This record gives sequence, C-alpha cells and structure tokens, in this order.
Amino acid sequence: MSHVPIATDWDWPLQHNDGIVHVRHTDDKFEVGLDASFFTPKEIDVKVNGRELVIHLRHEERDGQFGAVRREVHRTYHLPEDIDEKTVKSHLNASGVLNITAEKKK
Repeated sequence: MSHVPIATDWDWPLQHNDGIVHVRHTDDKFEVGLDASFFTPKEIDVKVNGRELVIHLRHEERDGQFGAVRREVHRTYHLPEDIDEKTVKSHLNASGVLNITAEKKK
C-alpha cells in the first residue's frame, strides 16, 4: 500500500528562507533537513531520548563584524510511532544543512 508523503512544518529559527523545517514522513523513512550553517559538526548534538528527537546546536561567543555573537538552539520533537528510533542518523552536508533520517519499524 502506497500513500502520499506526509509533510509537516516545524519552527526552526535559523532557516534562511522561511523559518520552517520541512519534514518528510513516507512509507519508507523519516527525513528532516534544517539549516545549521552557523555551526561546526562539533557544535551539533543530535540524539534520541526514548521517543524524542533532541537537537542541540551551540557555539561559544565569537567576535563578528558587528560585535560578539553567541548562538544556541535546543529543540525536542516527538518521533512518529512507526519510526525505529535506533536507526536515527544525522549528517551535516557541505552546504550546512543538517539531515536527520530514520527508518520505519519492520
């Protein structure tokens, strides 16, 4: 049985275009992509705590063009019941997009 992917919008304060994270929840998997270009891989923590997806991005104060800047974002989202939380993986691509994927329960 196949159905149309479910797209859910999440609030994400660092998106450059619209402030929204688009989530794709299909028959095969669960995917999230969000802008993390202000952070290095060492400053990004993605983990699963029970059925919760916990995303924490933080960098210490840095001197910028207009003064000191410190950024921190912490979000927790409930994983859908049909997702295998043991398969959650994250990857930061060269464009600064943090991709989080998980497989469906078998």
